[in-house]
Amino acid sequence: MVQFDVNISILLKEVPFLERFRRAAELGFGAVELWWPGDEQADAVVRQVREHGLQVALMNFDAGDMAAGERGFLNDPAQQERFREHVPRALDLARALGCPRLNALVGNRLAGVGEEEQRTLVYENLVWAADRAARAGVEIVVESLNSFENPRYPLTTTADVLDLLDRVNRPNVRYQYDIYHMQRMEGNILATLRKHLARIGHIQVADSPGRHEPGTGELHYRHILEELERLDYRLFVGLEYNPRTTSEESFAWLPAEKKGSNSVSRLRLL
Repeated sequence: MVQFDVNISILLKEVPFLERFRRAAELGFGAVELWWPGDEQADAVVRQVREHGLQVALMNFDAGDMAAGERGFLNDPAQQERFREHVPRALDLARALGCPRLNALVGNRLAGVGEEEQRTLVYENLVWAADRAARAGVEIVVESLNSFENPRYPLTTTADVLDLLDRVNRPNVRYQYDIYHMQRMEGNILATLRKHLARIGHIQVADSPGRHEPGTGELHYRHILEELERLDYRLFVGLEYNPRTTSEESFAWLPAEKKGSNSVSRLRLL
């Protein structure tokens, strides 16, 4: 059974961040995902999750100022202390939230630092973080992004991430497959799901082009989600898109009881 969660860092922006947990629950969602909320909001996030009885399907490690284009800093020799001080705090928050996985964005390419040095730092930091995450019972996922909107991000295809995962070689490090990004870069969504589902730890959706809700672009989401059910995918599908109108209206394609555990046959998609 395909399960959906809502990314409250990109959706439900009609209300302030800490009110989005309540709003997600009011709209029928049983699960959320979020980018790193900041150390100063960590305790408040835990309170909101518990108060509204939500699951947290995914949380990002601190990736810097996402709105300004930052995409992590695992590759930055000047930020190593920052990352390694952050990881224990992120794991503590994940445990407090009951969050089973953390997304590690590896960082934009840096001018003045050799690419091999950057690749080595990403590898070393992922191994270091994965070993600590394993002791906490937490999985790490690594995402590929499209190069049109993220021109300096080094992981832009499925093969890029899987090659890195092969090198890291840790069972608790898997692929975060964002269908929107990979439709823009390589297509072949169903073939990728069929071939690599066992290596995927989380899936995110948005339609392409536009990065709006499913049903607004070229992707046949009913077929994709039916295939996920056929493949017996049992993890979450995260809604990570920019709503074309309002967040609430953008959920109209989900069945009335929606969000949490749903029957794909009832999705309002052509």
